[in-house]
Amino acid sequence: MDRAAVFVDAGYLFAQGSAAISGQKQKRTDLVLDEAAVRAELVDVVRQTCGLPLLRIYWYDGAPTFRGPTAEHTRIANSPDMKLRLGYVNGAGEQKGVDAMIVTDMIELARNGAMSDAVLLSGDEDIRIGVQVAQTFGVRVHLLGIHPSRGSQGPLLLQEADTTTEWDATTIGRFLSMPQPASATAPAPHTVRPPPTPGGAAATPTASILQHVTLQFVGGLSALDLASIETYWAANNNRGVPPEFDRQLLKLAAQTLGSPLDDAERPFVRQTFHKEVKARLATAASTPAAGSAAAPAGA
Repeated sequence: MDRAAVFVDAGYLFAQGSAAISGQKQKRTDLVLDEAAVRAELVDVVRQTCGLPLLRIYWYDGAPTFRGPTAEHTRIANSPDMKLRLGYVNGAGEQKGVDAMIVTDMIELARNGAMSDAVLLSGDEDIRIGVQVAQTFGVRVHLLGIHPSRGSQGPLLLQEADTTTEWDATTIGRFLSMPQPASATAPAPHTVRPPPTPGGAAATPTASILQHVTLQFVGGLSALDLASIETYWAANNNRGVPPEFDRQLLKLAAQTLGSPLDDAERPFVRQTFHKEVKARLATAASTPAAGSAAAPAGA
C-alpha cells in the first residue's frame, strides 16, 4: 500500500534536539514539546521525501517505572495520527524496550504491506536490523536525523537508509523549547493570592508556607502546561498530579522548607495544586479569547 509510516525515537529527539537549540543536552523536565507543531514538521518530511499519504506517526518513549505515563505522553496519545508506544525508564534513567518495539512495528507493517515507505527518526544502530528486514519487503526507509546527524546517528544505520535528511536548530525550535523557570520570568497573569490566615486542622505555619509555594508554582504555569494537566486528568479520572509537575513541585517545596516533605505534607501540597489548577482552568474557560467577540458573523 502506497502510504508512509513515521517512527520517532523520542529519546533521540529530546537529547539531540535540546543540544541543537541550546548547545548541550538538557533534562527532559526542562523541555516543552509542542505536539501539533512536531506533527506538522514530520508530515512535511513525509511530503518532501515520499510524496505519499501518511499512515500514522508511531511515537516511542520510556515511561517512569513507578509513575507511569506523563502528561506529555497523554497528549501525544490523544493527538490525531499519532500512536504512542511506551517502554520504560529504569532506575539509572535509561530508556529500555524502545528499540525492540520500533524494529517489531517496522517489520510487521512491512510484512503486512501496510506501508511502502518509512521515515525513521532515530540514531540507534540497534534499529538497523528492522531497516534491513523492512527493505526485503520492498519498503524504502528514509532516515531523519538532527544536525549534525553524522555525529548523532550510527554510521551503519546511515549506510542502510535509502535516503537521509536532517533537521537543523531552526526546525527543532519550532516545536521544542526551554522555558525559563517561573522565578526568572515576568509575573504570570494569574494573581498569586497570599496564604490565608491560619485556621483549622491543616493551618500550621508549615502548611501556610507550602500553600504559598504551591500558589506561586501554579501561578507560573503556562497555558500549554494547563492544557497538558487538563488532558492528563481527563485520562485519569480527574485524579493525581502529572509526574513531571509532581517532581518539580515537591522538590521546590522541600527546598523552601529546608527538609524533605513528610507523609502529611506531600498530599497537602498535591491537594492544593489540584484546587488551584482547577481554579485557573475555570478562570480561563470563563474568559473569552482575545478578539473573539469582535469577529464578524460568517468571517
